[in-house]
Amino acid sequence: MSELIRRDKKVVWHPFSKMKGDYPIIPLKAAKNEFLITEDGTEIIDGISSWWVNIHGHSNVELAQAIYDQAIKLEHVIFAGFTHEPAVKLSESLCQLLPNNSQKIFYSDNGSTAIEVALKIAMQFYFNKGKTKSKIIALSGAYHGDTFGAMSVGQRGGFTTPFHPYFFDVAFLTFPDNEENEKKSLAELSTAIEQNESCIFIYEPIVQGAGGMRIYNKSWLQKALEISNKGNCIRIADEVFTGFGRTGKLFASEYCKEQADIICLSKGITGGILPLGATACNQRVIDAFDSDNWKEAFLHGHSFTGNPVIMAVANKSLEILLRENTLKAIAEIEKQQIELVEKLRGHPQVYRIQSIGTILAIEVKTSKKDGYFNSMRENIYNFFLSRNILLRPLGNTIYFLPPYIISTKSFSKVHDTILEFLDSL
Repeated sequence: MSELIRRDKKVVWHPFSKMKGDYPIIPLKAAKNEFLITEDGTEIIDGISSWWVNIHGHSNVELAQAIYDQAIKLEHVIFAGFTHEPAVKLSESLCQLLPNNSQKIFYSDNGSTAIEVALKIAMQFYFNKGKTKSKIIALSGAYHGDTFGAMSVGQRGGFTTPFHPYFFDVAFLTFPDNEENEKKSLAELSTAIEQNESCIFIYEPIVQGAGGMRIYNKSWLQKALEISNKGNCIRIADEVFTGFGRTGKLFASEYCKEQADIICLSKGITGGILPLGATACNQRVIDAFDSDNWKEAFLHGHSFTGNPVIMAVANKSLEILLRENTLKAIAEIEKQQIELVEKLRGHPQVYRIQSIGTILAIEVKTSKKDGYFNSMRENIYNFFLSRNILLRPLGNTIYFLPPYIISTKSFSKVHDTILEFLDSL
């Protein structure tokens, strides 16, 4: 056991980990491009972009320089009553790029808080209009984060069991994974809207991330958004995972003509360098708060809201993302993921295989349907790690979500190792 691991075990509480018997703790000394570099110099391919955030790879020099340049000029300031160029520039860029005609951006600290902000804004939208309560509608299997509001609108299960008595009421729609369930969930949505004066509909567009990398039809989402629009719902698109190129478009919402009123962003927004959440609102939402009455103001904030250093690195990350070579890299990853899907379709050990954009998801056949806690999880993780590849499965679902800068050699190694694993079962 290295000295760093010994010290770690004594004082550090790791996320999504058991106190005993979970994944081994691996000490790192550096990271570069798609590689995590351990204390002994081993290079591990980061096949999940370190929880889906490092879209430009590790230790990007341009991003680091943006941090330095801003930190020596203005490192932080209270964002109530002050502003600065990096925050205004990022807001202008997002409002221009987002497909829902966003007019204003509210900044927070991460994906969970971006969702929390969106829910509070949606609830107060109705409050400001004299309606004291609204029904919240979400998709079964959803994951929106780990703060209480975000947990409340997510799947009720092993992650959240201790907290269920404290959640607010939510109507969960059947997940639209086949034609029958598509019709059923649309009927459930219509019923929920008809039975309530005001509703909030929150969803992960096209792909449920932590729920198992489940991809559903764009046509279903378009119909759901049309129904919720007719019902005057406030629609919240959780693009924390799907934003910034992951689905082959800048934002997954672009697959639909109908758009949400609020879009939540995080993860790839800074290229994975620093934490940032953003909640983008259209004019309909803004109008409900356009008042000089304190009682109608959105009285919410975080100590690091609008931090100039974080804003600066987010601006640079967005600049890199929009470059022609980055967009070409995303398209090439998408092409190769599709090729593997076709190659593995019908494999005797594959229950479900899907891809969209840079996302590849393979649900391995097992005797039990116990989701995240499936025992196959540790077998998958250890198999790939023994071959110097980091893939952190969601139960028996393998997903490959590379940074956009991944080399052809590393990409091929991951695909070859997936084939090796499936053939070994």
